[in-house]
Amino acid sequence: MSILTYIFGWPLLAALALIFVPRNYRVIIRAIAVLATLISAILAVKMFCEFVPGTNGFQFEQQIPWVDSLGISYHVGVDGLNVGLILMGAIVIFAAACCSWEIQTHEKEFYILLLIMGGGILGAFASLDLFFFYFLHELALVPTFIMIGVWGRGERKNYATFQITIYLSIGALLALIGLIALYLQSGANTFDIPVLIQHAKANPLAVNVQSFIFPLLLFGFGILVSLWPFHSWAPLGYGSAPSPTAMIHAGVLKKFGLYGLIRIALPLMPQAAHAWMNCVAWLCLGNILYVGWVAMRQRDLNMLIGNSSVAHMGFIFLGIASLNLIGITGAVFIMVAHGFLAALTFALSGYIYHKTGTLQMSELGGLCRKLRFIGTALLMAALAGCGLPGFANFVGEVAVFFGSWTVFPAVTVLAVWGGLVIGGIYMTRAVRKILHGPLPDKYANLADATNPWRKLPYALLLASLFVFGCFPKLLTDQIGPDASKIVSMVNAGSPAPVAGNPPLSNIVMQNPKFEVQN
Repeated sequence: MSILTYIFGWPLLAALALIFVPRNYRVIIRAIAVLATLISAILAVKMFCEFVPGTNGFQFEQQIPWVDSLGISYHVGVDGLNVGLILMGAIVIFAAACCSWEIQTHEKEFYILLLIMGGGILGAFASLDLFFFYFLHELALVPTFIMIGVWGRGERKNYATFQITIYLSIGALLALIGLIALYLQSGANTFDIPVLIQHAKANPLAVNVQSFIFPLLLFGFGILVSLWPFHSWAPLGYGSAPSPTAMIHAGVLKKFGLYGLIRIALPLMPQAAHAWMNCVAWLCLGNILYVGWVAMRQRDLNMLIGNSSVAHMGFIFLGIASLNLIGITGAVFIMVAHGFLAALTFALSGYIYHKTGTLQMSELGGLCRKLRFIGTALLMAALAGCGLPGFANFVGEVAVFFGSWTVFPAVTVLAVWGGLVIGGIYMTRAVRKILHGPLPDKYANLADATNPWRKLPYALLLASLFVFGCFPKLLTDQIGPDASKIVSMVNAGSPAPVAGNPPLSNIVMQNPKFEVQN
């Protein structure tokens, strides 16, 4: 049995086990959830370390036929595109389980939903079958609505629940229509993604079919990812959600749509992709500039973090729109880096809210005097969000800018300005208001995270940002060979990729232009 089955199977199995645990056994419930996610994270690290970059095909693959008449099978596997996402997802889900101590009511139900959410999205990333790819995502998505409605906070949590349900349901429906149409029009009579791609190479979809299906996937997945102008659900939803829910959704679940575009839409519909990428490049400026300006106006820390998370999605869309190797490599790198960053920032805001009872920045101040560990972690998270060198976000954003420069120079200039200037303003302003200045008297007895177990999730997420920021080849060498295959498929007529592509650092030095091949 593939290690991938165990990675996403442990959380789902633990969720099933919790059904039979009496709700008054609070310690046992929490221990089962933390232990299951810890095992999943350890297995994901093992899988990541054993992954061999540049290998043809998928690794850790397992396929079991299910409905032969429809071509549906349980099929999992990893390559450079999803190996980092699965690692990131497993670590974030473990960190979210550790941070769930703030939940004090209906704990059994909360941990069951958390485990279903985590197991579902890890399974979706590992799936190579369209049916399970979509089904497991929906399995992970539904708990989000319930968790915000039941355990959410703030006066607008009911409105946030309603809004996020409507938006994400519409996005999921559009994506479903596109995937069904893709299955029907491909002629392959299978939901197996590798088979669909091979069939499309020999029998390309007609241009008019691509022109119909690609926008459905683009805007369906785009709504799920909070592509501007379909983004308004995200900041309010994250601001109203309990911290563990926001950590998993913003950090992991939101990457599903981006991964779907790269894995499915680009290689199967290359002509339509070229036709739409100019539009995507300009739309992503809405994320980077407009949402960045909105973030500058926020007075609530969670709303600022939520808008910042939406703004970062613009960089990933810009990398995808470049349709070249360095741009797509950078996009996948940011997906991993942002997962760690979003989870860290929402975890820290949750700690501050639990201790102070507010996230209004005007009511905070001087917290670094009492919360030295939490304050330091928040400062480092803010610097990572600004794209400071040494953190993983810097590597991904630089790669995206290199990739997009020769294709969309005007968009790239605006994106650099928005990312560095606007992002730097709202992040440093938040740090100043929350951590510096006089400490209000009512916070004189605040308790820092002094227990090593309480520090663990924050330290783990921060260490992940440092590791991939200081040693980016750990990830770029794995992404590169498989990203080059996507590029060669989407750019018709380009030469086949060669196993053992050079690392990203060599690509930048040796190929400064990275022109898209037509």
